[in-house]
Amino acid sequence: MLRSIKQLYGERLGTSDGEIGHVKDFYFDDQKWGVRYVVVDTGLWLAGRLVLISPHAFGDFYKYDRRLLVELTRKQIENSPPIESHKPVSRQYEEAYNHFYGWPAYWDGLELWGGVGYPVFPSPLCRPSMAEGNCGGLSNGDDPHLWSTKCTADYEIHAKNGLIGHVVDFMIDDKTWAVRYLVVETGHWYYGKEIVLSPGDIDRISYEESAVFVNVTKEAVREAAEYHMPRAQYHDARELRTGV
Repeated sequence: MLRSIKQLYGERLGTSDGEIGHVKDFYFDDQKWGVRYVVVDTGLWLAGRLVLISPHAFGDFYKYDRRLLVELTRKQIENSPPIESHKPVSRQYEEAYNHFYGWPAYWDGLELWGGVGYPVFPSPLCRPSMAEGNCGGLSNGDDPHLWSTKCTADYEIHAKNGLIGHVVDFMIDDKTWAVRYLVVETGHWYYGKEIVLSPGDIDRISYEESAVFVNVTKEAVREAAEYHMPRAQYHDARELRTGV
C-alpha cells in the first residue's frame, strides 16, 4: 500500500513498553530511493532528543491505539548511538547504528535494502543535519545521499524546458519503504493541478538551488493524469508518461 509522507508527520510512535515520541521527519536517499530513517522527536521522555528509527524496526506498518508500533524497547532506543543535532548523518554513524541493532547495511548489495528488497523483520536482536531547516545531502567519499522529506517538500521542480512547480508530498510503499512518487503542484501555468513524478524521472537534487531537476519536458507534464484527491486514492495515481 502507498502512503502519504505528509500525513505521517506528527504520528505517535510506541513500543511494547510505552510511547517514544512522534514522527518529525523522514530521511531518504537519492540513489536507491528508499526511506532510510524516521526522525523521531522524543519530547519530554529524552529531554527533546531526536533519534533515528530504521524501517527495520517497524516490520508490518502496524498501527494500534492511534500509534505506529516499533519493534524495539525504550531502553534500546535510549542506549542507541547518539546523533549530534548540528552534524550530518555520516556513513560511520550509520555503521555504528546498524551494528548496535544488528541490522544489515542497505548500501551493501544491489537491492533496495542491500541483499533484499524490503526491511528485515523480525530484527535479529534478543546529508541531512538534525538541525532544524538544514536539508543538505552528503556526496563526498562513501557518505550516503540523504535528504529530508520535510525540507525537500518545498523544492522547485525544473523540467528540461522550464519550471513546472514544487514538491508537496512523497508517496512511499509501506512494505519496502521505497519512494514511489513525488507529488508535484504545477502552479498557475497548469491550473494548479497535482501530478506525480517517478524517481526514474529525476536527474538530481540540488541543495544549493533548493531544486529538483527532472529529465522530462513541460509537454510531458501536460499529458500526465491529474493527481486526484483524497489521499486514500494514492494507489490509483498513474505515473507520469515520459519520452515526450
